Amino acid sequence: MRINKLMLVGLTAFLAFACNNDDDGGLVQVEVRDRTEVAVEDDQALLDYLSTHFYNYEDFENPSEDFNYQIVFDTIAGENADKEPIINSDKLITKIVNHEGVDQNLYVLKVREGAGAKPTFADSTFVTYEGELLTGTVFDSNLRNPVWFNLSPYFGIVDNRVTPLGGVIKGFQAGLTEFGAATGFQVNADNSVEWNNDYGIGAIFMPSGLAYYFNSPETIPVYSPLVFQISSYVVNQADHDNDGIPSFMEDLDGDNDVTSDDTDGDGLPNLSDPDDDGDGTPTRDEIEITEDGTLILTDSDNDGTPDYLDPDVFQ
Repeated sequence: MRINKLMLVGLTAFLAFACNNDDDGGLVQVEVRDRTEVAVEDDQALLDYLSTHFYNYEDFENPSEDFNYQIVFDTIAGENADKEPIINSDKLITKIVNHEGVDQNLYVLKVREGAGAKPTFADSTFVTYEGELLTGTVFDSNLRNPVWFNLSPYFGIVDNRVTPLGGVIKGFQAGLTEFGAATGFQVNADNSVEWNNDYGIGAIFMPSGLAYYFNSPETIPVYSPLVFQISSYVVNQADHDNDGIPSFMEDLDGDNDVTSDDTDGDGLPNLSDPDDDGDGTPTRDEIEITEDGTLILTDSDNDGTPDYLDPDVFQ
């Protein structure tokens, strides 16, 4: 299972039940609960977890030569009774993320922020990760070899329908934007890669409303808050449709959701539409990119709307 294959599926608000697979491969009915109510419950569950668990902060403060720079969580009890809870860490921040009309708390532990570039909500990232439930059960793990994730989905035509391809759950997207990549790497004689030891390291604690909510894969119970530890190695500025406009700039309404911006109303969001205004002239031909890479958004008729978004300006 991989995160980029487990996208949330939008369902209309009037549905009372959803179908979910049980362990035997059958279908069971799942009650679709009120998002605000679940958000309150999940936040309390996350606060309880953060108050009763610690991470191996001492290893990061005084790393040994063979330290692998991976986060380990454990319960504050027994011989660990004197450990500092995560909730007291000065490396923990809270982000308020609005999703499906509900503000929800996302907790991000920035063990090491990372010295390289940080991604926008629409960029591509090269990361390792491990996902677990609040019980400690690991449901997905890739801590050895980094993988690419598009933080926003691309849209294509599949079976004559506009279909989202790729993308990640909202909490993973919002959390990863807090971490910078490595400043570089070297390739060893055995072709292994050694990253500069300044890449971002941390953890994301998310409510189910920013994860899979009731539409969970089989390995995750419905309405489960999740914990992801991550390491961020590379960030690429994405241009999903290769039209010369970086994908984050296709978010015209500034809501950090590029899937809702469709200037010409053709069903393809701008980040996936090579002709954003639908005037027959490709977007790339209605902008200027200088030799040094500077992007110039020309406005031929000086009406305040760049040519690539203005259907009244075309060739």
